Amino acid sequence: MPTTSAKTSISTPITLSQRLVIAIGASLLGLCLVYFAGFSHIEAVHNAAHDTRHSAAFPCH
Repeated sequence: MPTTSAKTSISTPITLSQRLVIAIGASLLGLCLVYFAGFSHIEAVHNAAHDTRHSAAFPCH
């Protein structure tokens, strides 16, 4: 006999303050990555970010 398993999903509501913390954290992480890639003295990092912008059709100069 095949056994069936009931899948239960538990949803936990996210409060507005938790959403705000997540959004601010994600924004800060993104800004740090852009700052690091844009002002990096490591040529490979800067060129990789530059090429990525061009491949996404994002004007950068």
